[in-house]
Amino acid sequence: MSASEKTGWAQLLSEGRLARFALICLGIWLNAADSLMTATIMPSVAADIGGYAYFAWTISAFILGAIVAGASAGQVSLRVGLRLSMVMSALVYVVGCVISAASDDILLFIFGRLLQGLGGGAVVGLCYVAIGTVFPENLWPRILASVSAIWGGATLLSPLIGGLFAEAGLWRWAFWFFAAQGIGFAFAAWALLSAVKPDDVAGRLPVRQLIMLTGGIIAIAVAGLLTNVWTAIALGMAGLAFLVAFIHVDGRSSSPFLPRSTRHFSTAAGAGYLMIFAMSVTAITLSVYGAAILQAVFNASPIFAGYILAIESAAWTVTALAVAGLKVRWEGMFLKLGALSVLVASVLLALTMGTGPLGAIALASAFLGGGFGLAWSFITRRVITSVPDDERALASSAVPTMQMIGYATGSAVAGVIANFLGFSDGIDAATAHAVSFWLFIWFVPIAALGVVAAWRLSSRAFD
Repeated sequence: MSASEKTGWAQLLSEGRLARFALICLGIWLNAADSLMTATIMPSVAADIGGYAYFAWTISAFILGAIVAGASAGQVSLRVGLRLSMVMSALVYVVGCVISAASDDILLFIFGRLLQGLGGGAVVGLCYVAIGTVFPENLWPRILASVSAIWGGATLLSPLIGGLFAEAGLWRWAFWFFAAQGIGFAFAAWALLSAVKPDDVAGRLPVRQLIMLTGGIIAIAVAGLLTNVWTAIALGMAGLAFLVAFIHVDGRSSSPFLPRSTRHFSTAAGAGYLMIFAMSVTAITLSVYGAAILQAVFNASPIFAGYILAIESAAWTVTALAVAGLKVRWEGMFLKLGALSVLVASVLLALTMGTGPLGAIALASAFLGGGFGLAWSFITRRVITSVPDDERALASSAVPTMQMIGYATGSAVAGVIANFLGFSDGIDAATAHAVSFWLFIWFVPIAALGVVAAWRLSSRAFD
C-alpha cells in the first residue's frame, strides 16, 4: 500500500470521521439487508397471517416507498437540514418495522412495508448526501468502495438472518431486530450530524410524475386481486397506460425524473433505460416467489432458499468486478451478453423452477445476476455520455430510479399472473409444481425486449 493510500484511510478514520463513516455504513446496511431478509421470511409470514394473494405487494409497496423517498430525500435535506432529515427518515423506517412485526393482517403488514420503503429509501439517499457534504472529496472513492462492500455483505448475511428467524418460528423478531437498529441509527444521526447542513437551494418535487408512476403500479397490482378477468385486464392496461404517460409527461417537465431524450427509443437514453427496465421487470419474479416455491416444491429450509436467491446478487458483484477494467471497445459485446444472459436465465427459470434440479435453478440465478453485472456499468456510461452536460447528474440518478420502477412494475405484474394461476389460495407443492412454468414464461418476451434494447444501445452510433 502506498503512502498516499495509508494517508487516505487514516484521514477517514481520524478527526471524528470514523463515527460518521460508521453511521453511513449502518444506513446503507438497513436498506440493503431488508429485501433479501424479507424475501426469505415471506413464506412464514403468509403461513401465519395469510395473504398469499398479496405476496407481490410486499415488494411493490417497499419499492414504491423507496422511489418516492429517493426522489425527495435530497430536497427535504435542503429544507430541514441533514440531521433532522436523517432522524425523521430513520423513525419512519422504525415505525414501518414495528407495524410489520405486530401485524395480524396482511394489509397492515403491507402498510408497514410501504413505510419501511419510504424510511429506508430516504436513509440511503441521505447517506449519499452525507458522503458529499460531510467528507472531503479525496475520501469519496474509499467511502463508496466501502458502501459497495456493505451491499455485498448484506447479500451474504440477510438470508441467514431471515432464515434463522423463520426456522425458529419467530419471523416477527426479524422486524423487531431491524427496528432496534433503526432506533440506534436515529440516535447516532442526531448526535453526529448536528453541524452539518447543505447550503444549496431546494428545487421543486416532481409531484405529478410521482402520482402517475404510483397510480400505474398500484393499478397493475390491484388488477391481480380482481375476480372478473376482463375488469382485471382493463385495469392492468390502464396501469400500463399510466406508465407510458409518465414517460411522456416527464420528458416535458421542468423537474424530470429522467433525461428528456428517454421518450425516444432511437436515443441512447431511451434504449438504455428500456434495457434497464426490461431486465429489472424480468428479474424481480425470482425475488418475490423464488423462496416460497423452493420451500414448497423442494422442502428447502428458509436459509437454503435465501441463499439460492443470493446467488443472483453474488454473480452480479463478481461479473461487475471482472469487466470493470475493460476498454470502451468491448462495451457493445458485453451489453449484448448481459441482456442475453438475463434472457437465458428467464427461460431456465421457466423450465426448472417447479421441477428442478436445484443446480439448474442456482445456475439460472447466477445467469440472472451475471447479466446485470456484465452490462450495468456499460449501460450507465453510454446513457450518461449521450445526454447534454446539464443532464448528466440527472441521467446518473435515473439509473437506479428506472431499476426500481422496473422492480415495482415487475412485482405487480408477477402478482397478477401468480394470482390468476392459483397462488392466491396458497403456495403448496402441487400448485407450485403445476404453475411455476407459466409464472416465469410470461417474462421471457420482456427479457427479449431487453435484448432488442441492448442491440440498439450497442450501436456504433453511440460509441
